[in-house]
Amino acid sequence: MRSMVIILSIAVGLFAGIAVLALYKGMMKSRVRTLIYAEAGHLQIHDSNFKKDYDPRYVIINGSKIIKEIASAPGVLLAAPRSITQGMLATTTGSAGVQINGVIPELEYAVSQLKRKIVEGAKFNSAKKNEVLIGKKLADKMKLKLRSKLVLTFTDSSGTIVSGAFRVAGIFQSDNAPLDEKNVYVDIKDLNALLSISYAFHEIVILLDRDEDVSSIQDNLRRRYPGLLIESWREISPETDLLVKTTNQYSYIIMIIIMIALAFGIINTMLMAIIERTREIGMMLALGINRLRLFTLILLETIFLTLAGTPIGILAAWLIINYYNKKGLNLSGLGEEMMSSFGFGMIIYPEFPIDKLAGVLIIVIATAIISCLFPALRALMLQPVVALRR
Repeated sequence: MRSMVIILSIAVGLFAGIAVLALYKGMMKSRVRTLIYAEAGHLQIHDSNFKKDYDPRYVIINGSKIIKEIASAPGVLLAAPRSITQGMLATTTGSAGVQINGVIPELEYAVSQLKRKIVEGAKFNSAKKNEVLIGKKLADKMKLKLRSKLVLTFTDSSGTIVSGAFRVAGIFQSDNAPLDEKNVYVDIKDLNALLSISYAFHEIVILLDRDEDVSSIQDNLRRRYPGLLIESWREISPETDLLVKTTNQYSYIIMIIIMIALAFGIINTMLMAIIERTREIGMMLALGINRLRLFTLILLETIFLTLAGTPIGILAAWLIINYYNKKGLNLSGLGEEMMSSFGFGMIIYPEFPIDKLAGVLIIVIATAIISCLFPALRALMLQPVVALRR
């Protein structure tokens, strides 16, 4: 029974640790894919001066030619232009600062899944002018509904303040609430007319065939267009890159905390085993067994019991994680608003952390070795004569 307790404790602790690693890996992978395929793309191109203060003068020179060359390059799935300016959205109820994105609707639907995010209303109607799509959080904040009228005010390429009246064609909602609150989308033709930049634009968003090609294609584009600012998703959203890196570290810390808690259980169980075997240990010492061999005996017993529980924990974790990897884990109970405020969706697909399995096994074996030290030292301190009297 004592051995089974240790084996099951190891299995449960290992399962809990791997489950945490899998959940974090699934959450980070989900966040990165949302960032790439629904927000920023793999790469973005701007004029080198544009992002300093988003001055609409700094359009991409020869942008139409460049975007055609990029779209036909190997490894590139899609390239879409955007005209961007910072301005004010005003209604009868108040005003708010927003980023105004002028887009080619059909390309934007593909590059950021904008069409799929629409929860009220419809997509852009090519037969109508001055339509705008706004985020649900911004609509709630400004008390806007479908067909509501609003005014967008900003400076054009010559520095003159201009305004345009728009009507809400649709309301969208993504997994990133802060982004929804700060961004509106209009047709690029309508925005360019107000900015006085004709057919130019400020940004090229690029999606690639493979995530692994980001660095190589970025380097190629930088050599080809040295005068432009070419950034990967990691540079566009450094907070997401930092989150991914720190989460990997935190997941190991949580794993170690679980194992430390488990170690106390192993120490307690093995110490009870030593106390119950005091006469037997005394007999062995009296017969001349080397104390090093006695220490090795206790060490091996602990390690074998730990290793016996390891495959049970790993197998249970693999089965349950694979189930949720296919079905998805609904985290709406944590609060939709809280999750979206950090840019996470409600459905997470945990992924078995096969790349971290070696590190997990090292932590488990280290836990077993450390846990046996105190019970083993207790056994080595026994005097044969005293032990035989118990």
